Amino acid sequence: MVQDISQEFTTLNEQQLDMLRLFKSPMPDADFKKIKLLVVQLLSKKLDNVMDKWEIENNITEDTYEKWSNEHRRSSYKKTE
Repeated sequence: MVQDISQEFTTLNEQQLDMLRLFKSPMPDADFKKIKLLVVQLLSKKLDNVMDKWEIENNITEDTYEKWSNEHRRSSYKKTE
């Protein structure tokens, strides 16, 4: 059964609802900025961990990145007449 994609983005899960309940009252901008920073730091750390795991699993090293940076990977665009 295919789920309607619009429903997927308009239905909040329980965690999202909990966050809304926590922040139902306005807060000072400084506090809100601190919370946003903490969330970004958490997500950044999670992304770093995923990338570290991927690099290990695929034997990706600094040399690999250096090699990739010197490769020409763009598609050639030919004019069609």
